Amino acid sequence: MDAKGLIATGYRWKPTGHERRPGNESGGAAGGIYTRPVPGHVLASGGALLGTPLDDLVLQLGGPRVCLVPTAGGESAERVVAFYEAFAGRADPSHVVFNPWPRADLREHVLTQDVIYVTGGNTANALAVWRVHGFDALLREAWEQGALLCGASAGMICWFEAGVTDSFGPQLEGMRDGLGFLPGSGCPHYDGEERRRPVYTELVASGFPPGYAADDGAALHFVGTELHEVVAVTEGAGAYRVEPGSETPLPTRLL
Repeated sequence: MDAKGLIATGYRWKPTGHERRPGNESGGAAGGIYTRPVPGHVLASGGALLGTPLDDLVLQLGGPRVCLVPTAGGESAERVVAFYEAFAGRADPSHVVFNPWPRADLREHVLTQDVIYVTGGNTANALAVWRVHGFDALLREAWEQGALLCGASAGMICWFEAGVTDSFGPQLEGMRDGLGFLPGSGCPHYDGEERRRPVYTELVASGFPPGYAADDGAALHFVGTELHEVVAVTEGAGAYRVEPGSETPLPTRLL
């Protein structure tokens, strides 16, 4: 099947033996990979989102109530301020943190948001914190109710079953402990970090779940679990379907 066919048919990887991981009981892959339609969207960027034209697309796809989740970036105050500056005057921005503890109305707040916006950073740390607080289940519920889930880097990887991450060190590793909302794997920074492409292709060739890679200036837009289109904010940026022995460039729309 060619690249256009992958998108036109909503190609999805059918796992032959999904591996469950401890601590993932409350959401995502532990309940089974999604095969039924859901109304929510995912916008998964390879490395650029905040402060780019993708922010306009976020509001178009989701709506004005945009909630930042900066867990992966250590809840950096600088990232939170940058987020409010990016959406000031054109949206209703808010944010959720878990240190020293989550807000008392966490569930109510999350389920009234149009967009959940996840920062980059340490994917494994973010997933661990979310699961301790049951936030993974809230994300799934918000998505099933129609929210847009979006993010770059860690905010791309987290939605998949698996991904290529530097959560454990600069050497890059395959991690099979994602939320599992999207089947297969994801790899950000495909053109921005020298080791991303060879590590990802080698992992997939060795039995790691096939999936999608995105350059720093590109994003994958999923409707439910189906890939709808690839968009880019920089000329030449794109995304790829990566399977054992093959890497297929996907049609990309420049914003």
